[in-house]
Amino acid sequence: MTAELKLGFVVQRYGLEIAGGAEYHCRLIAELLSGHAKVDVFTTCALDYVEWKNHYPEGETVLNGVRVRRFAVERQRKILHFARLSGRIADPGHSREDEEAWMDAQGPYSPALRDHVIRVADEGRYDALIYFSYRYWTTARTLRKSQTPALLAPTAEDDGLYRLGLFRSPFEATARFAFNSVEERAMLENAMGRPLQGEIVGVGSALPGSVDGEAFRRRHAIFGPFLLYVGRIDLNKGCPELFEHFLRYRAQTGTALKLVLIGRALLDVPRDESIRALGFLEDREKWDALDACMALAMPSRLESLSMVTLEAFHAERPVVANAHCAVLRGQCRRSGGGLYYANYDEFHEVLSLLEADPGLRDRMGRAGHAYFETHYAWPVILDKYLRLIAAARQTEAA
Repeated sequence: MTAELKLGFVVQRYGLEIAGGAEYHCRLIAELLSGHAKVDVFTTCALDYVEWKNHYPEGETVLNGVRVRRFAVERQRKILHFARLSGRIADPGHSREDEEAWMDAQGPYSPALRDHVIRVADEGRYDALIYFSYRYWTTARTLRKSQTPALLAPTAEDDGLYRLGLFRSPFEATARFAFNSVEERAMLENAMGRPLQGEIVGVGSALPGSVDGEAFRRRHAIFGPFLLYVGRIDLNKGCPELFEHFLRYRAQTGTALKLVLIGRALLDVPRDESIRALGFLEDREKWDALDACMALAMPSRLESLSMVTLEAFHAERPVVANAHCAVLRGQCRRSGGGLYYANYDEFHEVLSLLEADPGLRDRMGRAGHAYFETHYAWPVILDKYLRLIAAARQTEAA
């Protein structure tokens, strides 16, 4: 049955250069399902997620065996205009018109993509359409009741946007949800005031054939224990607080522990000999860094899953997470593979424990790995998606 499936994916941007976030999540799932169905991806020509500038050519291409059709973005996002509208919808007294204007400013604004997706959905060309990220124009303007059952991976963070009235219609039109976490599901069900049909799925990862932490140390001249951060280095990821906590911990303890950063920097990194910013590195370097590090730092307060946390679990490395993020806190508790902090004193205690107790690090690493294998190995993810697709089709047929 699955070999005859025809699936369409709808996502705001899609490309091999996108190494994280919901778009990378979408690509991994599309590639996974392409071995069991005919898969098409509908997306925009954008690579940049800030202004949605057209980067890729319009039309069809094939990436890792998946056919991708790109549509032009007609309006780049105007940053200051979008910020003003974001402030307006944060006011409890805002109107539905404010929400609609905010969504058009959010983007990526692509009427050609909208018209195409709505048309193929109404014509029933696919057995299911799978949408990634509820918050973007490409989902909010295309996910509707049609001849084709819709699956949604909402990738929702606890920022309150999911409560906007404009999202109620696409949520109601979704046949099945592919949630990232227990916390995300509870959050959205509370907002909708009813249970939502679906499963907690998440995503696996492109796992390495081998890792070499010592080679990573030699390449970058990093000696001694270090805490690792992987991802965008910006305010929204909690990096300034991480820098402050880490430097304070160093000053108070006299530890030789270093902080190594992998990712594009969107803010100034402190100039201190204990902090090494390596910039954006290829995937192999990330895995070698995970093999070399003492633990992974996850300072973000807003995550729907955190793929790098799961990768740290697979690499048998403990995670030091921000307790203000319910998803990260829950993943640490359920796995036994991480500790979390709500303030500097707790950050100090967590790092002190991990530095002093190699046995604890090893036990947490093994627990995290077992959790990954149970919940995020690719056969587990594949089985869940095939179940969701079958259930969505049955619901539509009924």
